[in-house]
Amino acid sequence: MADLNSARTVAIVGRPNVGKSALFNRFAGRRISIVHDQPGVTRDRIAADCFLANPPFTMIDTGGIGANPDEIFGPAIEQEADLAMEAAELILFVVDALEGLTPVDRALAEYLRKTEKPVFLVANKVDEDRHRALADEFAALGFNQVLAVSAAHNRGIRSLADKVAAALPEADPESLKARLKTPLKIALIGRPNVGKSSLVNSLLDDDRTIVSDIPGTTRDAVDIPFSHGGTDYIFTDTAGLRARNKQDTSVEIFSGMRSKSSIRRADVCALVVDAAQGVTSQDRKIAGLISEAGKPCLIVVNKFDLYHPDAPKSARLESMHEEIAEQLFFIPYAPIVATSAKTGESVRRIFFGVEQIRKAALAGLGTGELNRLLQTALSTKPPPSGKGGQRFKLLYATMAKSHTDDRPVPVSDFILFCNKAKLIPQSYERYLERQIRESCPYTGIPIRFVYRERTPRKRR
Repeated sequence: MADLNSARTVAIVGRPNVGKSALFNRFAGRRISIVHDQPGVTRDRIAADCFLANPPFTMIDTGGIGANPDEIFGPAIEQEADLAMEAAELILFVVDALEGLTPVDRALAEYLRKTEKPVFLVANKVDEDRHRALADEFAALGFNQVLAVSAAHNRGIRSLADKVAAALPEADPESLKARLKTPLKIALIGRPNVGKSSLVNSLLDDDRTIVSDIPGTTRDAVDIPFSHGGTDYIFTDTAGLRARNKQDTSVEIFSGMRSKSSIRRADVCALVVDAAQGVTSQDRKIAGLISEAGKPCLIVVNKFDLYHPDAPKSARLESMHEEIAEQLFFIPYAPIVATSAKTGESVRRIFFGVEQIRKAALAGLGTGELNRLLQTALSTKPPPSGKGGQRFKLLYATMAKSHTDDRPVPVSDFILFCNKAKLIPQSYERYLERQIRESCPYTGIPIRFVYRERTPRKRR
């Protein structure tokens, strides 16, 4: 698990569009940071572990420093980079070998020489051997050596990882053990400007992500490690999801794709809605994405301080719950937490909601109890008959084993061994689900039926 306070942490810095995010993705072994030829795409600090070298270390990707075309966010990005460098034990200073040495590179080099931490100068985009001489120009910056790599073509990456690992302090055994422990991954999903980043900052009591009232401030899916009550979490602060026809830049489209990817890799999705605006059609679409992915879900109603502020709190809560139940009726199992990131009201109840989900799943139905419950439901209200008078017949039911070290929150998949799956309509599935939830609520957990048809015996 990425730990920004680790003694084996490396910050990647440089001016915009030199390939910092591409290098970060190579070290992480997966596409985390958005890679695009538009300068200034990365705005927040993004952390991930690198296991290319032994022992592993943590990488922090940062926004481009200097000559930033995004004047509104420039100071905030520089602050984020400074914080990353402060937390790191080693700095990778990335330059663009193809573009050559620039005045901004010289200014950054002068700035980095003031730090007491080791700095590795990495000349990126050395895609071919004949480009190797391009890296030599950067020797004028005065660092010990220039390390030539190509993040795009995976050239020199493993060698660089080995050099970085060797230069870092020795790994603490307990820290290494903690890295291999699977944290609970919670993705904050929602429309732009509903307060996802503000919630993360309030939870961590730190300006960990860039917050602005301009929609679309967060462009990437930012993984943020955090421990609470003896449990390790990774909160993923995602880019706001706008309707596809309102996404006006390629970066916004990529951001939306990354947010959807975050839904798939999360253990729990926290759907953040704006209490002041109420549930919108886009909120319902996002809730549908979470439901289709079969992910456990928690509804976080942010900005609750703006929801009928003159009414008594009990009346406000009751009204808000009724509104959520009506507008998001297709995920009735999701617990609701009313919060205000601005005031800090009930923000920590998000952890309580997540624990509700985990405990409900672990206290599920046993196989015997499940079969008795379903047979009773089938007898009380038989399924409708299909063509030829055939009916759905349940032979046996069991739950799929889904709670493992790699999946801290189980998903309730019920395997039904039957005659023919096509004989059971969706309306009857919903009936069976209601019967199961009356016995065991499975708070926050979607219930899915997986069918295994009986193979007819061959006649002799």
